[in-house]
Amino acid sequence: MPAPTDLAQSSIPLCATLGIRTHDATAERVALSIDWTPELCTVSGVMHGGAIMSLTDSAGAMCAFLNLPADAAGTSTIQSSTNFIGAVTAGRLDAVATPVHVGRTTIVVTTEVLHDGRLVATTTQTQSVLRPTAERAAP
Repeated sequence: MPAPTDLAQSSIPLCATLGIRTHDATAERVALSIDWTPELCTVSGVMHGGAIMSLTDSAGAMCAFLNLPADAAGTSTIQSSTNFIGAVTAGRLDAVATPVHVGRTTIVVTTEVLHDGRLVATTTQTQSVLRPTAERAAP
């Protein structure tokens, strides 16, 4: 089995593009991180909300994937809401995703984003549980 960061970066190529690393990946908790870089910022040097949302979406997707029912084919974000609480102008962001609801058709995940131990964003997202199609199931 590949290392967690390799698994995240190969299954979610955007993680490799953004330099997102995996620190923990279980059904109960997924922890990812990303470093502040000028390329991920707005004109004022504040990390772009889209970069932070990419981090939280990746963490939530991994958490949902690790909670999929055995007969599922995958997962896809169908709703995501992020509240930004503080600006990030340097350092590393850590995102921790945990499941709130694991059902047959949807999985709800919350993700907290921390910078130096301070909460800077929270995301709640709903992931759809994808089922195999007849084409995928055919030999």
